[in-house]
Amino acid sequence: MTTTTPQMPTPQPVRPASSGLNERARKARKALSNPWASTLAIVIAIIWTVPTVGLLVTSFRPELDIRTSGWWTVFGDAFSGEGVFSLRNYETALFGSSTNMIDFFVNSFVVTLPAVFIPITIALLAAYGFAWIDFKGRDILFIAVFALQIVPIQITLVPLLSAYVDFNINGTFWTIWLSHSIFALPLAIFLLHNFMKDVPRSLVEAARVDGAGHVKIFFQVMLPLLTPAIAAFGIFQFLWVWNDLLVALVMGDLRTFPLTVRIAELAGSRGGDWHVLSAGAFISMVVPVIVFLALQRYFVRGMLAGAVKG
Repeated sequence: MTTTTPQMPTPQPVRPASSGLNERARKARKALSNPWASTLAIVIAIIWTVPTVGLLVTSFRPELDIRTSGWWTVFGDAFSGEGVFSLRNYETALFGSSTNMIDFFVNSFVVTLPAVFIPITIALLAAYGFAWIDFKGRDILFIAVFALQIVPIQITLVPLLSAYVDFNINGTFWTIWLSHSIFALPLAIFLLHNFMKDVPRSLVEAARVDGAGHVKIFFQVMLPLLTPAIAAFGIFQFLWVWNDLLVALVMGDLRTFPLTVRIAELAGSRGGDWHVLSAGAFISMVVPVIVFLALQRYFVRGMLAGAVKG
């Protein structure tokens, strides 16, 4: 009599949890590598870049050339040897007695950097609380914060300015910092909350088993995973604050006005001096361009992370 030994089931290879995410990322990259999509993106990029190139060329041309011919004529003049470029427009914009932009350029940094770090810091703490701390009324409070995004900025300026006068901080940098932070917090909390909520619960539970509290989990587990999301929102906020005119004009004064206010004054009081206005506009543009190019890998990583979650 023969006995048959029961066959043990063959163990199946364990599929890593990240394989699904990598597969979705590959599909997203494949969709974006379509030749028609690439051609369309190149055409849009060229059309989008032409005004910037025209502004750059105009900023280096003498005043007489700007008034008598278009910026595109420099390409023909370059072959004939007649093209003339000069840094005089930038010298006039930066150091001219009536157009001095140095102080306004410094003010733009003083306004922008705190207005980026303050809302991100507060939003990170609030987003962690909404995502991982269970307290009474959490969902209702989160919905209320999310709903604040639909409040127009214009209707809040007068009440905020009245409050700043009551607190005797009007005309200082604090009014601009607080205003930009208030306007940015609803979106920042919403975006960072969504990223935190998608962090695997097993990571948080493992940290709790090891004895980690909320502070340790926040700094050692969440922050490293949220770097792309923080960088993506930080770029958006930096560009928004740097290019802002409304809040700076309403909340500030001559001591706190950023570069955008000075350029608006050039366009209003010296609208005929296109050589100075073009140089000033490009001075204002160069910092956001450098910031975006320097941090674009984090920006793209944050956008892709949000696109392939789920």
